Amino acid sequence: MGLKKCAVIGAGGVGATIAFTLGESGLFNDIVIIDIDHRKAEGEALDISHGIQFLNTVDVYAGEYKDLADAELVIITAGANQLPGETRIDLVGKNARIMKSIVENIVKYNKDCILLVVSNPADVLTMYAAELSGFPKERVFGSGTVLDTSRLRYLLSEKFNIDSRNIHAFIIGEHGDSSLAVWSNADIAGVPIREYCQKFKNDACINLNSIYEEVRDSAYHIIERKGSTYYGIAVAVKRIAQAIVRDEHSILPVSSFFNGEYGITDACLGMPSVVCRKGVINMIELSLDEEEKNKLIESANTLKKVYASIEK
Repeated sequence: MGLKKCAVIGAGGVGATIAFTLGESGLFNDIVIIDIDHRKAEGEALDISHGIQFLNTVDVYAGEYKDLADAELVIITAGANQLPGETRIDLVGKNARIMKSIVENIVKYNKDCILLVVSNPADVLTMYAAELSGFPKERVFGSGTVLDTSRLRYLLSEKFNIDSRNIHAFIIGEHGDSSLAVWSNADIAGVPIREYCQKFKNDACINLNSIYEEVRDSAYHIIERKGSTYYGIAVAVKRIAQAIVRDEHSILPVSSFFNGEYGITDACLGMPSVVCRKGVINMIELSLDEEEKNKLIESANTLKKVYASIEK
């Protein structure tokens, strides 16, 4: 394997912003951007490269699939954008076809890399990428609910006026409309969130469900205002990449395969998992209350139905 080489497939807003964020991070020596529109990839690579003197020593360039041969991490962002009024699930047909072409090209040149799927619907396409690649399941996972969880902690910090680093709460399940907030495990500095509410009489407590709904609908609000989202997901992907490159064994709610947890099998969902140089090595099975467990199972069933609809 090459020394800290990353590939970003897709030079749209998400892919280009991820490439820039990773270039700024210093995690990789080489970042190759691949897109069906090679001139677009060239333009993005040049634009990022022109600021490299102010950042880290990294070679950012537009390439072809053969340049994946020595990449350690391949990030797939290519696909149709989510339009106003469109759900992530609505993208599955066209983006599954794109994913098939991408993965077939990846495995021609590299069978040892980690695949990180960001294209939407991320959970379903992660399942598809794993099937197409034949890679061990720990080396194929999606960005999951890492961004959703960040949005939740941000909103809670705003509502409670508490540093978000002291707030521990997760969004799990689909990166989409069937996700759920795990309030039974949420805490502020170790104090369960509902107990914290009772102690400090914060008005935000009576609106926990509305906070979740705001998180769930965040992408819709952003798309309505500016057309697409890319900054938040780029930083979330950088955080995942950091856990891989530095072999951190960090717990992040990435989307990976369930193997019987909560009675769920053959589905990828966002769930706190240990992420390291080998990929996802362990899922953390949270103690969910009955309502949360049922919602997670519903989320899994929703995604399984969508996955079954893909024309293979």
